[in-house]
Amino acid sequence: MQKVSFNNKNSVFFNALKEKVDTYFKSNNISETGNFKLYLKTIILLLSAATIYTILVFYTPVTWVAIILCCLMGINLAGIGFNVMHDGAHGSFSRISWVNDIMAYSLNLMGGNSFLWKAKHNINHHSFTNIEGMDDDIDIKPFMRVHEDQKKYWFHRFQHIYWAILYGLTYLLWVYFQDFKKYFTGKIADTTYRKMNLKEHFIFWISKAFYVSLFIVLPMFKVGVLETIVGYLVISVLCGLIIAVVFQLAHIVEDAQFSAPDTKVYKIQEEWAVHQIQTTANFATKNKIVSWFTGGLNYQVEHHLFPRISHVHYPKISELVRETCEKFGVPYLEFPTVLSAVRSHVLHLKQVGHS
Repeated sequence: MQKVSFNNKNSVFFNALKEKVDTYFKSNNISETGNFKLYLKTIILLLSAATIYTILVFYTPVTWVAIILCCLMGINLAGIGFNVMHDGAHGSFSRISWVNDIMAYSLNLMGGNSFLWKAKHNINHHSFTNIEGMDDDIDIKPFMRVHEDQKKYWFHRFQHIYWAILYGLTYLLWVYFQDFKKYFTGKIADTTYRKMNLKEHFIFWISKAFYVSLFIVLPMFKVGVLETIVGYLVISVLCGLIIAVVFQLAHIVEDAQFSAPDTKVYKIQEEWAVHQIQTTANFATKNKIVSWFTGGLNYQVEHHLFPRISHVHYPKISELVRETCEKFGVPYLEFPTVLSAVRSHVLHLKQVGHS
């Protein structure tokens, strides 16, 4: 597919917004990257994951305790992905590049691959949000139809019912199928990505083997085969469900737009920043627990506009974005709670599945 471009010749909206944001950081003499709040959160998440894993594998608690710990592990892994890996992969965790790389590689410990994720998320998703054939995040075909330009099947009439089951399987599909599909085809959605060098090829295979050894092979020897399978499924399904829901609430909701480029010149008529706001939604930004756990991904509008700024700064930046949107008449989409955003997501799936 030909690369899509935006009408950025006169980016008056983003230029005005960027000036405000730059002024905020300079006048307060603070860095755009993470601070002690993020570093403390990282320590808490990593230590708790290591502790839960150690108890599950080496101390073999009774069944009901093990199930609770597996649930906590699934939640914990999602938290690491939202906070540690996500900021690291965007280069916003630290001003030191190798620290960002290490944090990004936490995804490899969770079974994914940071190289492929950066190509899929940082480039395709952030550049071409909600554009068919470019944004891999809306490519859930044939299981889900998320906008009306995608092919419709009879079972899409029920997607607003089975979505939770499908989302629960996304983590397993990601680790054991989608990464390998991208690796061997060299494509993400309908576009090719930069080829891996020899180092990244080694990292891909070694980290995949290490993950399977850490989460499946070793537990089977220490705990048992059936117990490991059940525990692993609990962890993976819960983690996958949480990750999928958080990302879907950001773009697959009512009033979020799905843009189609002019087929002659493959160009979106809006400037890139306005396109990001039109295709993105915030949710539960006043809920500090949600903001802490999701790594500021509930401030998705701010994240898409400034992906290289750490999420710890998004609450303040959101004020500047709102002011600028109001000045330029750009609609700012936000849901007050997680439940209201989930409701909008389900209603959107139902509408698209029946249309």
